[in-house]
Amino acid sequence: MKFAPKLLIGLGFAGVLAAGAAWFISAPRDFDTAAFAGLTVDHMAGEQVFWASGCASCHMTEGGDPMVLAGGQAFATQFGTFHAPNISPDPVTGIGGWTLEIFARAIQQGVSPEGAHYFPALPYTAYAKMAPQDVANLKAYMDLLPANATASLPHEIAFPFNIRRSLGLWKAMFADDSYVIAGDLTAAQQRGRYIAESLAHCGECHTPRNVLGGLDRSKWLAGAPTADGKSRVPNIAGIDWSDGDLMTYFTTGFTPEYDSVGGHMARVVENMGKLPESDREALIAYLRLVPPVSQ
Repeated sequence: MKFAPKLLIGLGFAGVLAAGAAWFISAPRDFDTAAFAGLTVDHMAGEQVFWASGCASCHMTEGGDPMVLAGGQAFATQFGTFHAPNISPDPVTGIGGWTLEIFARAIQQGVSPEGAHYFPALPYTAYAKMAPQDVANLKAYMDLLPANATASLPHEIAFPFNIRRSLGLWKAMFADDSYVIAGDLTAAQQRGRYIAESLAHCGECHTPRNVLGGLDRSKWLAGAPTADGKSRVPNIAGIDWSDGDLMTYFTTGFTPEYDSVGGHMARVVENMGKLPESDREALIAYLRLVPPVSQ
C-alpha cells in the first residue's frame, strides 16, 4: 500500500503525457501553399474538374439546379447525419470570401478557414491527390457559379464523434494520400487512376470501412454497405463487363442487363457523361488494373 501514492502519481503523469501527445497529434498540420503561387487559371478546365469531382452531386439542393451549390442534402451514416454545406460563391453563407489557399486546404487537408477539422464526409483524403493546377481551376470555375444566401444546416453527430479535435487522430490513422494501384502505368491508366482515386473518389463508396470509418484499402473497390446501412454498393474490383458495356454505362447509365442506374450513382453517371470520351476510356483502363476481391 505504501507504493500506491507513487503509482497514482505515475499513472497521472502518464495520463498527462498521453493527453498532451494526443493534443499535439490531433492539431491541424501546416499547409504548404507554395505550389499554388503564380498559377494561371483556366475556367474551362475547371469545369471538367468540377464534373469529375462530383461537387454538384452532393452540394446542390435535393432535386435542384446543379449549378446552385446551396447545400442541404442529408447523408445518414452510422455516426449521424451529415448535411452538405453551402459552397456557392456567396461571401457570407458560402465560400465566396475564400482565397485559393483556404479552399485548397479545405478540400485537400480537411481544415476549415478557422482551423477546425472537417468531417471526412468531405472526401479530402481523395482530393489530397489533386494537382494544384486542378484545384486552382476548380476554384476559378466555382467562383463563376450563382451565389446563394441559404445558410448551411448543422450536422447531427452524436458524442463523441462530434468532437472535431479527435478528427486529427482519425486523419493520423487513416488519411493516406498514396495511390492504391501503383506500378508502371500507361498515360491512360495514370489518368484513369487520377480520376478514380482522386477526383471522382470512387473508393469512398465502393470500398468497405472499418468501425472507425477508415477505408480498408486491402479490399479496394470490393463493395460496401451504403452509408445508411440500408443497401449495398456493388463490388467493382475486377468487374467483368466488357469495355463497351462500361463505356455505355458511364455514358448513358444503362447496364448490360438493360437496367438503368439509380440512386446516387445516377448523378455520378451524369457527371461522367460530361467528361471527354478519353476520360471514360481512361477510367475503364484503370478498372482493368484493379484485382478482383471476394466479399
